[in-house]
Amino acid sequence: MADPVLSIRDLTVEFKTEDGVVHAVDGLTYDVFAGETLGIVGESGSGKSVSTLSILGLIPQPPGRIVRGEAIFKGRDLLKLDPKALRDIRGGDMAMIFQDPMTSLNPVYKIGDQIMEGIRTHNPDVKAKEAHQRALDLLTLVGVPNPERRVDQFPHEFSGGMRQRAMIAIAIANSPSLLIADEPTTALDVTIQAQIVQVLKKAQTETQAATILITHDLGLVAELCDRVLVMYAGHIVESGDVFTIFANPRHPYTIGLMESLPRVMTDGEETLRPIPGAPPSLINLPSGCPFHPRCFLSQGRPRCREELPPLRSIDGAAHLTACHFAEELEGYRSPLLAVSGEEAAAR
Repeated sequence: MADPVLSIRDLTVEFKTEDGVVHAVDGLTYDVFAGETLGIVGESGSGKSVSTLSILGLIPQPPGRIVRGEAIFKGRDLLKLDPKALRDIRGGDMAMIFQDPMTSLNPVYKIGDQIMEGIRTHNPDVKAKEAHQRALDLLTLVGVPNPERRVDQFPHEFSGGMRQRAMIAIAIANSPSLLIADEPTTALDVTIQAQIVQVLKKAQTETQAATILITHDLGLVAELCDRVLVMYAGHIVESGDVFTIFANPRHPYTIGLMESLPRVMTDGEETLRPIPGAPPSLINLPSGCPFHPRCFLSQGRPRCREELPPLRSIDGAAHLTACHFAEELEGYRSPLLAVSGEEAAAR
């Protein structure tokens, strides 16, 4: 197997607040390979976005602090680079599509100028005319109609979906080796979400980049991802290829996420089954497994309250779970899992 484009090892990030230390990410470890899409899912506050923002040097320090870990990107540890070296990588060989394009785009600069700025910053020898043509080509690639006119418009003249397309164009302008998409469809309606999914597929085909997709949308994971990490309270609780995770989940939290989604193919009598309780405070995490207060497997089992389960292999080395009693979930099926698994397998 080829070397990973990005290799994260034991990444731990915390924030100091007036109420105490927030343990946002604790011991995160994973790899991303060229041409693949890795999905990271979990509830808000699970550490998904913080983990990627920290390796890009985008968390405020203080109050944020990277306690330990490595982030090896093409042989260089991002966590040890000085700000200038990190700026040279960020936006060039590594790029990010942020969650809210309206607050990410500069409102007083034309869309074309913002695309051209990134191109010429990382490629000083490129002439303005060449950068302008590249901006037109990128807007065409991501499906912006009338790019010759749109390139000279401001962000407020674009719709939400068009702004997200412009953000994708900026991100792929320098053909990055790693593309991070942070909730790229959250603020969009269902029809526009489907269009953006197609744009993301086209963008990855164009750049052959390794992609990290951060999302709450399990349907988006089934559509786009090759592998998936499930995060809870700053930890990875399950990881594996998409088909395995959807068809044979081995962590109660993963099952809870899937069970809480509405089902399309039902007789109308089934009700949603939400995960009980609320995510724990990252300042005062519960002892043992952080999910145990909400878990249907932990009832009457002191081990869940006393011992933090390690992330271990189950059903083959590529499928990992952090549950003491994962074997009891073998054979678990639901209509949602069956449909999603078949969709993932058919890709």
